[in-house]
Amino acid sequence: MTEKKTERKFVGSTITTVVSLSLVLFMLGLLGIIILNTNKLSDNLKENIGIQIILKDNAKEVDIQHLTKMLDASAYVKSTEFVNKEDAAKRLQEDLGEDFIDFLGYNPLLPSINIHLKAAYANTDSISWIEQELIGSKLVNEFVYQKSLVSMINENVQKIGLVILAFSSLLMVIAIALINNTIRLSIYSKRFLIKTMQLVGATQGFVSKPFVLKGIKHGIYGAIIAILMLIGVLYFAQKQLPELVELQDETMLATLFGLVIVIGIIISWISTALAVRKYLRLKSDELYY
Repeated sequence: MTEKKTERKFVGSTITTVVSLSLVLFMLGLLGIIILNTNKLSDNLKENIGIQIILKDNAKEVDIQHLTKMLDASAYVKSTEFVNKEDAAKRLQEDLGEDFIDFLGYNPLLPSINIHLKAAYANTDSISWIEQELIGSKLVNEFVYQKSLVSMINENVQKIGLVILAFSSLLMVIAIALINNTIRLSIYSKRFLIKTMQLVGATQGFVSKPFVLKGIKHGIYGAIIAILMLIGVLYFAQKQLPELVELQDETMLATLFGLVIVIGIIISWISTALAVRKYLRLKSDELYY
């Protein structure tokens, strides 16, 4: 009867430890997904900032094609689109809702190349030197972009990044503390067994090894459960908001899931080893307090 009760306590302790680990790792993984999607969303936002290179009216088609190819091959451009005078006029007519050419008697618009920069270059400093580089070209008449919009987007992204970083650091500290306390409570119930093994001559390494291995297993089990929960959340979220599919990066998600497993193993390993060492250092009469 006593053996069955002890076994039930052992199973209950194991389940409690694994569940606690999985919940904490799930929160860390969920935060990681939010960070990844926030970065992806900010990159998409930056890469949608439009820049218009207004060309001179006498620019030759061959020269324009050469400039477009040069932009496509550059490190900072994500995409380009050439808009001739006629297409520019059609777009403006659609926006205005009237034919301004009939009113003016001629098409005053100039051909242009619309470009979208890669996220890393979509900031005021980078755009300034890109402007200086292009404005010297004999083809370029004007370099047009909304400087205030670029500054606002970058400032807001930076603020959001700082908030997420601070929140992530706080959650990581709380997560480590929770996992550490859970494992210490689990080891606490076995403190007399640990001390008995030490008293009969077992070395610290010999005593610690089975507990550490068990802790690592618990970390792996907790991480697997957390990953399954994260996959479930992602599946549900994508069902509700199909647009989220475009933000998902399978390679990054796989890396995140691997990181969840590594964090589960490392924290469980260190916490278990420290908890066992604590009880090995205590005197026998101190185990009752």
